[in-house]
Amino acid sequence: MNRLDETARGVFTIAVTPFLPDGTLDLASIDRMVDFYVEKGATGLTILGIMGEAGKLSAAESEAVIRHVVARTRLPVIVGVSAPGLAAIRYLAERSMEIGAVGVMVAPPWTLRTDAQILGYYRDVADTLGDIPFVLQDFPLVTNVVISAETVLKIVEDCPNCVMLKHEDWPGLDKIGALRAASDAGARRISILCGNGGQFLPEEMRRGADGAMTGFAYPEMMAGVVAAQDAGDAERAQDIFDAYLPVIRYESQPGLGLAVRKYILAKRGAIAHDTVRRPGKPLSAGTIRDLDFLMTRLERRLADLQS
Repeated sequence: MNRLDETARGVFTIAVTPFLPDGTLDLASIDRMVDFYVEKGATGLTILGIMGEAGKLSAAESEAVIRHVVARTRLPVIVGVSAPGLAAIRYLAERSMEIGAVGVMVAPPWTLRTDAQILGYYRDVADTLGDIPFVLQDFPLVTNVVISAETVLKIVEDCPNCVMLKHEDWPGLDKIGALRAASDAGARRISILCGNGGQFLPEEMRRGADGAMTGFAYPEMMAGVVAAQDAGDAERAQDIFDAYLPVIRYESQPGLGLAVRKYILAKRGAIAHDTVRRPGKPLSAGTIRDLDFLMTRLERRLADLQS
């Protein structure tokens, strides 16, 4: 498998981690899930991210997930290796690459506050990883670390193995525009894939993003929007997005989104169970009624869109 580089485009779906009802890993569902993501248009997979419940897994479980996903697909696989210390980042990154991943993703620790601290941290990350390519995960809503476009550009300049930005500022559309303007003017251009549950994907693509890296329960939405935008059909891209918007909005609720995503994936047959590992909570009966209603309406909207 080739290593991740600055040319990456498309939809790198953020994969959930399936669990059995007792909270243990559901390895059989990993196979189902990977096949589902491939069928729905993913061009790559990102595992062990924040919404993959990476922080709830032991080191042995993390390695088991990596091995299972890489063995199941020929798609490029990126592994989230964020950790409080550089030694843990280095260990999981090296193991991931040995197993067959194409690169790793690193989010900043919450303790970083100044541009100098952020830049210093990613210089250390780059040095720790050596020649392993990495994704800079810019997710201030979770990390509470705000990374300016100027700081991203400095990291890219100083760290040749930083090849991608996972952009999920809120929505941070001007940041994408600033990064693209800088690369047009001669700065090193890296791939920009966007998160935010897909909430701003049409706008992000129009600002110059290269695709999506997020885990919405209907990955075919991202694939459709990216394909339409790449074909120059912004109206079609927006029409596809609009059909899914009620479900996107519902899944984006803070603290509830992962359970919603897993419920929908289970209903769609992608995983066997919608278990969120503790301390995550199951959905209420009222939330399930909401989702069943929205999913039924979505089916009708998609039929109209295709007619």
